[in-house]
Amino acid sequence: MRELEIALSAARAAGATYADVRVVRGAEEQLSVRNGCVDQASSGSFSGLGVRVIVNGAWGFAATGCVDEAEAASVARKASDIARASAVARKHDAALAPAERVVAEWSSPCVVDPWSVPRARKIDILREACAKAMASGADVRIANAGMRAIDEEKTFASSEGSFIAQHSVITASSVSAMAVGGGEVQIRSYPGTFDGNMRQAGFEWVESLDLPAHAGAVGSEAQALLSAEQCPSMKTTLIIGSNQMALQIHESCGHPVELDRVYGTEASYAGTSFLTPEKLGKFRYGSKHVNLYADSTIPGGLGTFGYDDEGIASGRSDLVRSGLFVGYLMSRETAAALGTSSNGAMRASGWDRMPIIRMTNICLEPGRESLASLIRGTEDGVFVDGIRSWSIDDRRLNFQFGAEIGWRIRNGELAEMVKNPTYTGITPEFWGSCDGVAGRDEWVLWGVPNCGKGEPLQIMRVGHGTAPARFRNVKVGVGRW
Repeated sequence: MRELEIALSAARAAGATYADVRVVRGAEEQLSVRNGCVDQASSGSFSGLGVRVIVNGAWGFAATGCVDEAEAASVARKASDIARASAVARKHDAALAPAERVVAEWSSPCVVDPWSVPRARKIDILREACAKAMASGADVRIANAGMRAIDEEKTFASSEGSFIAQHSVITASSVSAMAVGGGEVQIRSYPGTFDGNMRQAGFEWVESLDLPAHAGAVGSEAQALLSAEQCPSMKTTLIIGSNQMALQIHESCGHPVELDRVYGTEASYAGTSFLTPEKLGKFRYGSKHVNLYADSTIPGGLGTFGYDDEGIASGRSDLVRSGLFVGYLMSRETAAALGTSSNGAMRASGWDRMPIIRMTNICLEPGRESLASLIRGTEDGVFVDGIRSWSIDDRRLNFQFGAEIGWRIRNGELAEMVKNPTYTGITPEFWGSCDGVAGRDEWVLWGVPNCGKGEPLQIMRVGHGTAPARFRNVKVGVGRW
């Protein structure tokens, strides 16, 4: 691609000691149906070019939505001017950990092109799901069903000789029901909160979710929650379903292991981290049952790719091993500061954003239990699932999360439904109380489309794989209702 060569040449001519350029092109479609009526039917395309350089030891970045040779050269010179100006106030020179020169192509799996499926067929599926959700509860006032598809091509080139072309197809689908009665609102979602469950896959993923087959349960559970008892306030055993576990991993593990937060270079918007470098390899993060890892190679994951936005190959690395904190998510620059090599976690949300450290697929390794055995081993407790609310401090230590639905556990069996379940904890104490994780058969890979970080804000797609897990002596039922 001629524009990439021109951008790199212009950056070198402007004094850059390092430069990389990304060209991103793509299309997106969003459909939603509310109470049987089409609420949104939009589609569009995007394209642009971003250049990142180091001049006089400082970073500069500039981007343009016009991808042609003249703009490529102009943007490279602008990025170099910004870096030169920033160098006046730099505290230290930017240094990068070594990276291999890569020339490669990568594509995500896709069996059925979502753009080949008639829009009318997609709308019919959403309308059927809405109708079944509405019909399942007298107080279900709103049923929403949606689909989303993204097709993205990204080409990367660096002054070190790398040239990488990647193609990704992403789909998602979901249905939710809102029941209103007695002065309160209850919501249930399928397959989960936040666009359901998003995957790097074609329309075959949407078909596999089979929204109409699950919409009735969504509506009936929203209805039942209106008359359910309030989740009691007590310290007890808590079993968390895999959808809620995805949030638990995201907030209390994924963000704290981002090394730019640890070094304070991304602190102002989302805070820092309690996992400071002196704790690496020494800090007891959780119990022996807790094994957390980053894996950007899992087929279909939203955090899956061939190479990150610095040209580092995807891979798997441990973050917590048998409860011990052992690893970070890193860029080339933060890895150099730590005296190691990058594990490929630098990504930008689009062509107009500079890459920052982002989660890939952050996962909890399956255990040897099952959800049924976790419940059988619980004399008294609560089982919760479905993401509803979240709050955590800027060092990722103290948290309070809410779930869509819960059930009491009595004498090793699920008992009555409870509404508005919440729980609170301190990250290492909470993970330290984990005494069981369900196995591979109940392990689910969740796609989270809305991780916010950075200034200006970048909304990134990330993945979390997990099975249900059990935690002892957790305070539940916090807050006023």
